[in-house]
Amino acid sequence: MSYAVKEMFLTIQGEGLQTGRRAVFLRFAGCNLWTGREQDRETADCTFCDTDFVGMDGEGGGRYADAAALSDQALTLWNDGIDEEGGNPFIVMTGGEPLLQVDGPLIQALKDHRFEIAIETNGTVAAPEGIDWICVSPKAGTDIVQRRGNELKLVWPQPGIDARTIESWDFDHFLVQPMDGPNLADNRAAAIAFVLRHPRWRLSTQTHKLLELR
Repeated sequence: MSYAVKEMFLTIQGEGLQTGRRAVFLRFAGCNLWTGREQDRETADCTFCDTDFVGMDGEGGGRYADAAALSDQALTLWNDGIDEEGGNPFIVMTGGEPLLQVDGPLIQALKDHRFEIAIETNGTVAAPEGIDWICVSPKAGTDIVQRRGNELKLVWPQPGIDARTIESWDFDHFLVQPMDGPNLADNRAAAIAFVLRHPRWRLSTQTHKLLELR
Protein backbone atom coordinates (compact mmCIF):
# COMPACT_ATOMS: atom_id res chain seq x y z
CA MET A 1 0.00 0.00 0.00
CA SER A 2 1.12 3.59 -0.58
CA TYR A 3 1.03 6.32 2.08
CA ALA A 4 -0.16 9.93 1.78
CA VAL A 5 2.09 12.11 3.92
CA LYS A 6 1.48 15.78 4.62
CA GLU A 7 4.94 16.39 6.07
CA MET A 8 7.89 14.63 7.69
CA PHE A 9 10.84 16.30 9.38
CA LEU A 10 13.32 16.10 12.25
CA THR A 11 12.41 18.08 15.37
CA ILE A 12 12.03 17.98 19.14
CA GLN A 13 8.78 16.47 20.41
CA GLY A 14 6.82 19.36 21.88
CA GLU A 15 3.94 17.98 23.95
CA GLY A 16 2.92 15.15 26.24
CA LEU A 17 5.13 12.81 28.24
CA GLN A 18 7.68 12.54 25.41
CA THR A 19 8.36 16.31 25.38
CA GLY A 20 12.00 17.16 24.72
CA ARG A 21 12.93 14.04 22.76
CA ARG A 22 14.65 14.20 19.40
CA ALA A 23 12.10 12.80 16.98
CA VAL A 24 11.21 12.25 13.37
CA PHE A 25 7.75 13.82 13.09
CA LEU A 26 5.52 12.13 10.51
CA ARG A 27 2.16 13.75 9.77
CA PHE A 28 -0.20 11.74 7.58
CA ALA A 29 -2.73 13.47 5.35
CA GLY A 30 -6.43 13.05 6.02
CA CYS A 31 -8.74 12.68 9.00
CA ASN A 32 -12.05 10.98 9.74
CA LEU A 33 -13.37 13.75 12.04
CA TRP A 34 -12.93 16.80 9.77
CA THR A 35 -12.20 17.36 6.09
CA GLY A 36 -9.70 20.10 6.90
CA ARG A 37 -11.76 22.66 4.97
CA GLU A 38 -12.84 25.72 6.95
CA GLN A 39 -16.32 25.65 5.39
CA ASP A 40 -16.87 22.24 7.02
CA ARG A 41 -15.50 23.07 10.47
CA GLU A 42 -18.76 23.97 12.21
CA THR A 43 -20.41 20.66 11.28
CA ALA A 44 -17.35 18.47 11.87
CA ASP A 45 -16.97 15.94 14.67
CA CYS A 46 -13.87 17.88 15.72
CA THR A 47 -14.29 21.65 15.42
CA PHE A 48 -11.13 22.96 17.11
CA CYS A 49 -8.28 21.31 15.19
CA ASP A 50 -5.27 23.64 14.80
CA THR A 51 -3.42 21.49 12.25
CA ASP A 52 -3.10 21.57 8.47
CA PHE A 53 -3.30 17.94 7.37
CA VAL A 54 -4.74 18.50 3.87
CA GLY A 55 -2.67 17.48 0.86
CA MET A 56 0.92 16.31 0.59
CA ASP A 57 2.67 19.64 0.08
CA GLY A 58 4.57 20.04 3.36
CA GLU A 59 8.26 19.50 3.98
CA GLY A 60 9.03 15.84 3.30
CA GLY A 61 5.45 15.29 2.19
CA GLY A 62 4.31 13.25 -0.77
CA ARG A 63 2.98 9.90 -1.86
CA TYR A 64 5.31 7.16 -0.62
CA ALA A 65 5.03 4.03 -2.73
CA ASP A 66 5.42 1.51 0.08
CA ALA A 67 6.47 0.97 3.67
CA ALA A 68 10.14 0.56 2.77
CA ALA A 69 10.30 3.94 1.02
CA LEU A 70 8.65 5.72 3.94
CA SER A 71 10.73 4.03 6.63
CA ASP A 72 13.97 4.58 4.69
CA GLN A 73 13.25 8.30 4.46
CA ALA A 74 12.46 8.41 8.18
CA LEU A 75 15.82 6.82 8.94
CA THR A 76 17.61 9.28 6.64
CA LEU A 77 16.06 12.16 8.58
CA TRP A 78 16.97 10.59 11.92
CA ASN A 79 20.62 10.11 10.93
CA ASP A 80 21.01 13.73 9.82
CA GLY A 81 23.43 15.67 11.99
CA ILE A 82 24.05 13.05 14.66
CA ASP A 83 27.48 13.42 16.32
CA GLU A 84 27.25 10.14 18.18
CA GLU A 85 24.88 7.22 18.36
CA GLY A 86 22.69 6.75 21.40
CA GLY A 87 19.49 4.80 21.86
CA ASN A 88 17.03 3.81 19.19
CA PRO A 89 15.61 6.17 16.57
CA PHE A 90 12.29 7.69 17.65
CA ILE A 91 9.35 8.54 15.38
CA VAL A 92 6.06 10.27 16.21
CA MET A 93 3.22 9.53 13.79
CA THR A 94 0.23 11.85 13.79
CA GLY A 95 -2.23 13.55 11.45
CA GLY A 96 -5.03 14.16 10.77
CA GLU A 97 -5.68 10.63 11.89
CA PRO A 98 -2.64 8.40 11.37
CA LEU A 99 -4.43 5.10 12.01
CA LEU A 100 -6.30 5.51 8.74
CA GLN A 101 -2.98 4.59 7.09
CA VAL A 102 -0.59 3.06 9.64
CA ASP A 103 -0.49 -0.71 9.12
CA GLY A 104 1.53 -3.80 9.91
CA PRO A 105 4.00 -3.50 7.02
CA LEU A 106 4.90 0.10 7.97
CA ILE A 107 5.35 -0.82 11.63
CA GLN A 108 7.57 -3.74 10.67
CA ALA A 109 9.65 -1.61 8.27
CA LEU A 110 10.22 0.96 11.01
CA LYS A 111 11.09 -1.79 13.49
CA ASP A 112 13.62 -3.16 11.00
CA HIS A 113 15.36 0.24 11.34
CA ARG A 114 15.14 -0.06 15.15
CA PHE A 115 12.62 2.80 15.47
CA GLU A 116 10.74 3.32 18.71
CA ILE A 117 7.25 4.15 17.44
CA ALA A 118 4.86 6.66 19.02
CA ILE A 119 1.44 7.55 17.68
CA GLU A 120 -1.01 10.37 18.39
CA THR A 121 -4.57 9.36 17.53
CA ASN A 122 -8.15 10.47 18.15
CA GLY A 123 -8.94 6.94 19.32
CA THR A 124 -11.73 6.17 16.86
CA VAL A 125 -9.64 3.55 15.05
CA ALA A 126 -8.04 0.60 16.85
CA ALA A 127 -4.24 0.64 16.91
CA PRO A 128 -2.41 -2.33 15.37
CA GLU A 129 0.16 -4.30 17.34
CA GLY A 130 3.75 -3.14 17.52
CA ILE A 131 3.35 0.53 18.46
CA ASP A 132 5.49 1.41 21.48
CA TRP A 133 3.74 4.55 22.72
CA ILE A 134 0.03 5.22 22.17
CA CYS A 135 -1.33 8.70 22.89
CA VAL A 136 -5.10 9.10 22.51
CA SER A 137 -6.73 12.54 22.34
CA PRO A 138 -10.50 11.93 22.56
CA LYS A 139 -13.04 14.27 20.99
CA ALA A 140 -16.48 14.83 22.48
CA GLY A 141 -19.31 12.95 20.77
CA THR A 142 -17.10 10.44 18.95
CA ASP A 143 -16.94 6.68 19.43
CA ILE A 144 -13.61 5.95 21.15
CA VAL A 145 -12.55 2.36 20.50
CA GLN A 146 -8.90 2.70 21.57
CA ARG A 147 -9.39 2.89 25.34
CA ARG A 148 -5.98 1.67 26.41
CA GLY A 149 -2.50 3.00 25.87
CA ASN A 150 0.31 4.95 27.47
CA GLU A 151 -1.03 8.47 27.47
CA LEU A 152 -4.47 10.03 27.30
CA LYS A 153 -4.30 13.73 26.36
CA LEU A 154 -7.53 15.65 26.77
CA VAL A 155 -7.73 19.00 25.01
CA TRP A 156 -9.49 21.34 27.45
CA PRO A 157 -12.06 22.75 27.91
CA GLN A 158 -14.21 20.41 25.86
CA PRO A 159 -17.94 20.38 26.62
CA GLY A 160 -19.54 16.97 26.37
CA ILE A 161 -16.61 14.96 27.77
CA ASP A 162 -16.90 13.30 31.18
CA ALA A 163 -13.39 13.20 32.63
CA ARG A 164 -14.48 10.84 35.40
CA THR A 165 -15.58 8.24 32.84
CA ILE A 166 -12.30 8.60 30.97
CA GLU A 167 -10.36 7.87 34.16
CA SER A 168 -11.68 4.30 34.04
CA TRP A 169 -9.91 3.69 30.72
CA ASP A 170 -6.63 1.75 30.75
CA PHE A 171 -3.94 4.43 30.38
CA ASP A 172 -0.69 4.96 32.26
CA HIS A 173 -0.90 8.76 32.23
CA PHE A 174 -3.75 11.29 32.05
CA LEU A 175 -3.03 14.81 30.75
CA VAL A 176 -5.06 17.93 30.00
CA GLN A 177 -3.82 20.37 27.38
CA PRO A 178 -5.19 23.91 26.91
CA MET A 179 -7.09 24.29 23.65
CA ASP A 180 -5.19 26.58 21.28
CA GLY A 181 -6.88 29.51 19.58
CA PRO A 182 -8.12 33.00 20.40
CA ASN A 183 -9.19 31.93 23.90
CA LEU A 184 -5.87 30.31 24.80
CA ALA A 185 -5.33 32.37 27.97
CA ASP A 186 -8.75 31.42 29.36
CA ASN A 187 -8.31 27.80 28.28
CA ARG A 188 -4.91 27.63 29.96
CA ALA A 189 -6.44 28.89 33.18
CA ALA A 190 -9.24 26.33 32.89
CA ALA A 191 -6.75 23.50 32.35
CA ILE A 192 -4.69 24.55 35.35
CA ALA A 193 -7.82 24.74 37.50
CA PHE A 194 -8.81 21.27 36.28
CA VAL A 195 -5.48 19.76 37.35
CA LEU A 196 -5.67 21.45 40.75
CA ARG A 197 -9.09 19.85 41.28
CA HIS A 198 -8.15 16.44 39.80
CA PRO A 199 -4.69 15.36 41.01
CA ARG A 200 -4.63 12.21 38.87
CA TRP A 201 -4.22 14.46 35.85
CA ARG A 202 -1.23 16.57 34.86
CA LEU A 203 -0.84 19.62 32.64
CA SER A 204 0.52 19.33 29.10
CA THR A 205 1.66 22.41 27.21
CA GLN A 206 2.60 22.83 23.55
CA THR A 207 6.23 23.73 24.19
CA HIS A 208 7.10 23.52 20.49
CA LYS A 209 4.93 26.60 19.90
CA LEU A 210 6.55 28.46 22.78
CA LEU A 211 9.99 27.59 21.39
CA GLU A 212 8.90 28.31 17.80
CA LEU A 213 9.64 24.78 16.68
CA ARG A 214 7.53 22.94 14.11
